[in-house]
Amino acid sequence: MDILKIFLPTTITFVIGLLIAPLISNFLYKHKCWKKKSVAVTTDGEIASVSQKLHNDEERKTPRMGGILIWSSAMITILIFWIGAYIDSPTLEKLNFLSRNQTWLPLFTLIVGALFGLIDDYFSVAEKYDQKGGGLSSKKRLLGVFIIALIGAWWFYSKLEMTEIIIPFVGVWDAGLLFFVFFVLVMLGTYSGGVIDGLDGLSGGIFSIIFGAYGMIAFNQSQIDLAAFCFVIVGGLLAFLWFNIPPARFFMSETGTMSLTMTLVVVAFLTKQVLILPIIAFPLVISSGSSIIQLLSKKFRHGKKVFLVAPLHHHFQALGWPATKVVMRYWVLGIIFAFLGIIISLIG
Repeated sequence: MDILKIFLPTTITFVIGLLIAPLISNFLYKHKCWKKKSVAVTTDGEIASVSQKLHNDEERKTPRMGGILIWSSAMITILIFWIGAYIDSPTLEKLNFLSRNQTWLPLFTLIVGALFGLIDDYFSVAEKYDQKGGGLSSKKRLLGVFIIALIGAWWFYSKLEMTEIIIPFVGVWDAGLLFFVFFVLVMLGTYSGGVIDGLDGLSGGIFSIIFGAYGMIAFNQSQIDLAAFCFVIVGGLLAFLWFNIPPARFFMSETGTMSLTMTLVVVAFLTKQVLILPIIAFPLVISSGSSIIQLLSKKFRHGKKVFLVAPLHHHFQALGWPATKVVMRYWVLGIIFAFLGIIISLIG
């Protein structure tokens, strides 16, 4: 029954995603939900000459907000099984994976993150707001993530009474009140990994691998509801990936990356395996880290850059690698590091 509880919702989510994709796609194209201007400046205010060559949003006209497909298909599936639990059927009741101690918080994070990201995407594509590349400022986005992180930390501490973190090869550490600080920092850091959404098929494949890995960890811990939730996300991601492989029908953008990165943090803390998150999510780490290194280098080395362009996947693209080569090698690395993280969780 546990295997069925995981695989059945995953498959249903994938099918639902395929069915609703045309509706979402038609809406996005009808309302021209793409950036009206290409990236003009980098994060530190300089002219983004390399980025302008690699990305021409104005000519490509590929809509953003594709992340809607991921979280909407997942939420429809969760709703179906939740309603099914109220039908007089022991089997359907057992298949429901919405539970207070395992899936309420990640579902809340997924919804809130998705809606906040959707607002940012709206400002990115609405012509009347698209003056400087559109979207909310970095400060506003980080403030939103910070507030959501505080709510999550409070729920862990007060409602779930969970403040323990597994230190690989050492044991369990009860963080106490430090849990609040650590949770917020991890969520802010993981959110920065959302910059991986830059090449067709890249973010969908990488997030599928990461959530699949944590789903396996949760299953091994007998957190079946949480495992089912993780794989439902995978089902939605695979449906998105079906339409995001080159040439992409739409991009994930903030409504996808914000919801997924923040939900990932909640899942990692629920399994108490947050310290292996940098390993399992290594592709996010190197993408985010390369951007930070680039900014610091330009600031303290008189404008000198370490990479042709950041994040790292765009650096390889600027070197002349085909985008598909970059994406598939990221997938390979993602799988290997996911396996490594799972191994550490099992023996550590």
